Amino acid sequence: MALLAAWDTNSNGFFVQQRVGQYGKLFKIIKLRSLDSKSHSISAFGRFLRKSKIDELPQLFNVLVGDMSFVGPRPDVPGYYDLLAGEKRKILELKPGLTSEASLKYFDEDALLAQQEDPLRYNDTILFPDKVRLNLDYYYNRTFLGDLKIIWKTLLR
Repeated sequence: MALLAAWDTNSNGFFVQQRVGQYGKLFKIIKLRSLDSKSHSISAFGRFLRKSKIDELPQLFNVLVGDMSFVGPRPDVPGYYDLLAGEKRKILELKPGLTSEASLKYFDEDALLAQQEDPLRYNDTILFPDKVRLNLDYYYNRTFLGDLKIIWKTLLR
């Protein structure tokens, strides 16, 4: 897949970006590249990678090195989770995960945001607060069996 992504996007095939991890520590997340390096638009193959979530498979390396776990809040770019205050900061005690209840609920987040007149405002006032609520619920109620259920629901997607 990385070779196809490299050919399709005229790049090395990988996308690396800083994300906020456990305890607010920054780490580099790895994904398969889906944007063409010349046109800066999503390629047809890139759309497939994103829709199928195959673009996130390289994050297994992030799990292997200990930056992420299989289940936990999805890591966000700086400026969101790292700015939480009070009880909501408990989310930062968790390792970010490949999947979560919030990522399942907003599986097609890009399409949802594309329908909005002001996507950033919608994210900041509707989506992000709901993800925080779902991730706090996970923080207080997480169990091994619960994690297995989330993994199972993710695989059925």
